[in-house]
Amino acid sequence: MQRFAYRRPESVEAAIQAVSAAPGRPNTPPVRAPGQFIAGGTNMTDYMALDVMRPEILVDINRLPAARYGRMEAGAQGLRLGALVRMAQAEDHPVIKSQYPVIHDTLKLAASRQIRNMASLGGNVLQRTRCEYFRETSWACNKRQPGAGCSALDGFNRQHAILGTSPDCIAAYAGDFAQALIALDATVETMGANGGRTIKVADLHQQPGSTPNVETVLEPGELILFINVPAGPWTARSRYLKIRDRDSYQFALTAAAVALDLDGDRVREARIALGGVATIPWRAHEAEAALRGKPLDENTAAQAAQAAFANASTRQHNAFKVPLGKQTIVRALLETKAMKV
Repeated sequence: MQRFAYRRPESVEAAIQAVSAAPGRPNTPPVRAPGQFIAGGTNMTDYMALDVMRPEILVDINRLPAARYGRMEAGAQGLRLGALVRMAQAEDHPVIKSQYPVIHDTLKLAASRQIRNMASLGGNVLQRTRCEYFRETSWACNKRQPGAGCSALDGFNRQHAILGTSPDCIAAYAGDFAQALIALDATVETMGANGGRTIKVADLHQQPGSTPNVETVLEPGELILFINVPAGPWTARSRYLKIRDRDSYQFALTAAAVALDLDGDRVREARIALGGVATIPWRAHEAEAALRGKPLDENTAAQAAQAAFANASTRQHNAFKVPLGKQTIVRALLETKAMKV
C-alpha cells in the first residue's frame, strides 16, 4: 500500500475541497483518481491493499452531520436515504422490509453482516468490479491502466459480463443494491465543485466502450449525498433473486430484481434489472415490454427472459450465464407474482 494523506472534514464543502486538493501522479499507473472519498471504506481499502488504487488523499466523510446524511426518511412519496446510512441499517428498516422488499433483499444478500455494518449506501452504489484481472496488477487491464489491453477476453472469464461489454472490457458490475435502485427509478443527489445535481441511478454508471476506466458520470470531487426512491404500485410486490456458487458471501453469477404492478394475473407494469451478467447495473427494458399488458405465466415469463438476453455476447467460459440468466428471470417473475401484498 502506498503512502497517503488522511482528512476528516466536517462539512460537504470542506470534503469536496480536500479531495480536489490532491495534485495526483499522472505518470504512475494505475492511479487516475488522486483524491478519494471513503465512508465505510470496505471497497477502497481492499483495492489500496492490492495496489490497484493509490489515492494521494483519503477524505473520510463520516464527520458530516449524521442527522442529515445518515438518516432514512419514509413517506407517501417514497424513500430518502442519506449516503452515510449503513447497509445493515437500511436492511433492518421496517418500511423497507415491508414496502420495498427488493431493496431489503439486495442488502441482506450482499457480503456479510459485519461488512454491511460498515459499508455505506452511497459507497455501495459506486463499488468497483471484482474482475480478477483488474484486481491483480500483473495482468493487463484497460480499466486499471487505459490502453493496456483486456486479459479477460481470452483468459478465464466465467464470472464476466455478457451484456454491455466492449472489445476493451468485459468486467461485470459486482453490486446488488443498484439493481433494486434502477428497477425502482431511483435518483441520487450529488454535490461537487460546480454545485449540486440530481442523477438517475440508471444514468450513473457508464458502459465500458473504449474508455472502461471511466465508470460513472460523476465529476472529480463530486459526492453522492442522498438516494431517493419514489413510491409506486410495484414497490411492495418486489424481490431480488441472486444465484451464486454458494449461498454465503458470494457475488452473483446471475441475479434479477423484479417489481410488478398486476391487475389480477395481467401485468400493468413490470420492472426488471439484472445483476451478475452486465458491465453496469442493467435494466432489462426489452423484457419489461414483452410482459406489459399480458397475463404473467411461465410462458410469458420465458418470452421476457428470451428478450432480456437477445443481445448477449458470450466468451469461452461464461456462455452458461445465458440459460441460467433466463431461468433466473422466470423464477423471479413467478415468485414475485406469488407474493402476498
